[in-house]
Amino acid sequence: MSISRRKFIRNGALTVASLGWASKSLSGSRPNQAGAAPPQTSAQTSNPLQNMLSGVVPLTAEDYEKRLEKARRLMAENAIDALFIGGGTNLVYFTKVSWWLSERPFGMVLHRKRPPVWISPAFELRRAQEIVPSGHEVRVWEEHENPYKLVAGILSDLGAASGRLALAPDLRGFEVFGLRTNCAPAEVINGAVVTEGCRGVKSDKEIAFMDLANRITKMAYREGFKSLREGMSPRDLSGPIAAAHQAMGVSGGGGPQFGPNSAFPHGSQVVRTLQPGDTVLVDGGCSVEGYRSDITRTVFFGTPSDKHRRVWEAVRRAQAAALQAARPGATCESVDRAARKVIEDAGFGPDYNFFTHRLGHGIGMEGHEYPYLVRGNTLKLEPGMTVSNEPGIYIYGEFGIRIEDCMVVTEDGARILGGMPVVSLDQPFGE
Repeated sequence: MSISRRKFIRNGALTVASLGWASKSLSGSRPNQAGAAPPQTSAQTSNPLQNMLSGVVPLTAEDYEKRLEKARRLMAENAIDALFIGGGTNLVYFTKVSWWLSERPFGMVLHRKRPPVWISPAFELRRAQEIVPSGHEVRVWEEHENPYKLVAGILSDLGAASGRLALAPDLRGFEVFGLRTNCAPAEVINGAVVTEGCRGVKSDKEIAFMDLANRITKMAYREGFKSLREGMSPRDLSGPIAAAHQAMGVSGGGGPQFGPNSAFPHGSQVVRTLQPGDTVLVDGGCSVEGYRSDITRTVFFGTPSDKHRRVWEAVRRAQAAALQAARPGATCESVDRAARKVIEDAGFGPDYNFFTHRLGHGIGMEGHEYPYLVRGNTLKLEPGMTVSNEPGIYIYGEFGIRIEDCMVVTEDGARILGGMPVVSLDQPFGE
């Protein structure tokens, strides 16, 4: 692993302990009616947050080569002769090459038995040669030429002119059309079985990056929640959360919603300032070495009502049920169902009436990626898969509650990435 998980969690725990978190400022206490920030302890004023990226080692050339070898194995298993990957996340995943997207196709043809061959606009050749891995051939097309015929020529030279050409699923529509039109007689098919087959199961290094990213976001939220005060705007809260992320060495943040606006799962356009008794829902994240976190916490400014408590507890139990249900061999839909049943049994059903979205999504280099925890998805979970676990109950006109952590499937179950799971209404960040 690139970083000792035990080491960064130990260091993180020391930082967490020094933050002086007082959960009673979020629930079970009276809001500051004067609108002033709550008093700070000496531990809080000492700005205990510190850069958390010390010791993180980036992926190596060997890591990328292992990814290409796994892709080739999956290609062989699925009788795929070549795979075309254009600019985008899949290209970064397999090669570390980041290329801006334009109307000019750029990408790589991966063969099962030979080194990759790249296509590039001719005027970009020197730039391409700066970032394409050493030993890979780059072929170019002039502005008046057809880049898709260049791909067809590569297939012919690789002995795959009439074989099966798989396309990375993040290609844009005009690229798919161009390849289908110009690469006959090759059979052009969906390459998701390769790209998702590789990216869906994370390595120890990838999981370590995500552990750290998720822990940083939780620590940043906890720091930001200290600034809650009557009359503040969502921006007044998102600022301290972003600053806390930055203090720990990353760019990240969270989008707050207050009171009735929290019933909008992805936020309302109507700006509401914080009032006594409001729910405070924050959803956001950061990335470490390109691997993302996605965290939601819902707390209360002042004393929550009995209904607040009942709904919040139903959501907490739903998240715990999903974590318990997630294990190797379990289907994605069964994990969704485990959480949904708890919410329905609590009186907030049926189906999507109040729990209005799927339970979760895959996460890694992208905030939302394969696989998805949703009804109808019979895909079986495997160790190393990483997904969000985010049940919610949304009552328009009143409030919404969502609790979200990312989790990784282990050999015998699943665990929360980054630790610090919700413990209770008064303890939104455990250890």
